[in-house]
Amino acid sequence: QVQLVESGGGLVQAGGSLRLSCAASGRTISSHAMGWFRQPPGKERECVAAIGWIEGSTHYADSVKGRFTISRDNAKNTLYLEMNNLKPEDTAVYYCALERGSTIGVVTTAARYDYWGQGTQVTVSS
Repeated sequence: QVQLVESGGGLVQAGGSLRLSCAASGRTISSHAMGWFRQPPGKERECVAAIGWIEGSTHYADSVKGRFTISRDNAKNTLYLEMNNLKPEDTAVYYCALERGSTIGVVTTAARYDYWGQGTQVTVSS
């Protein structure tokens, strides 16, 4: 049974920072693509960042490039999303996801992910 548990969300003022964590259990993350998605109220879920299991393979949505950083600590079996210079439009529920297969590169399509966390709310006030 694979479980992903996000933490680190909260309320922050515009320009502030948050660090999201996604602790995995039931499967080691070292050889799997993972991603961070977000879903604002009334909108579709979108991929904000993705990371492959090959060192250095990352992808960012244009809206977060230069502000967000995705990383993984295989020893801790944990995925991270460092978010800086947050904006009100970053407000959403953030989810981490893990692909069960062995895709070498990044995966940015939600439908390709097999396991999801429960989500953590990020609210950015203006």
